[in-house]
Amino acid sequence: MKRYVIFAALVPLLGGFLLLLATTVMSGYWSHPPSLSEAGKLVTVFARTLQYSYLFGLLPALMLGAVDDIILHVKRIGPLVRFLIVGVISFAAAELLYGSRGSDSGALQFVLYGLVGFVPGAVASGVAHYFVNRPATA
Repeated sequence: MKRYVIFAALVPLLGGFLLLLATTVMSGYWSHPPSLSEAGKLVTVFARTLQYSYLFGLLPALMLGAVDDIILHVKRIGPLVRFLIVGVISFAAAELLYGSRGSDSGALQFVLYGLVGFVPGAVASGVAHYFVNRPATA
């Protein structure tokens, strides 16, 4: 149960921020080095849209938690490989969901929107491994 709480808390938070960052980069808003005021605008927009990140990201986050839980029970797969498997699955899911956004296409869009899924999935899997699967100390 802790694994699902970790995924539900971290994945929409990180994924929402990375999606906002990827959309900002793809729009060309940061075609020049960003200033401090532009970064402040980004944080403000992120704070205002965080509720929607959790609204639309909660179910995919729980699905990734289920994938991580299933892979955990395969004895031959170690933690690092599990992080990568969950990350690759979330990369593919995010690319399918967000990859067709906008008029641009190409390698940059593929990588940016894929990282929107990969990073939160792999980080949440690592945090879940650290906090849930850690042996108890006496």
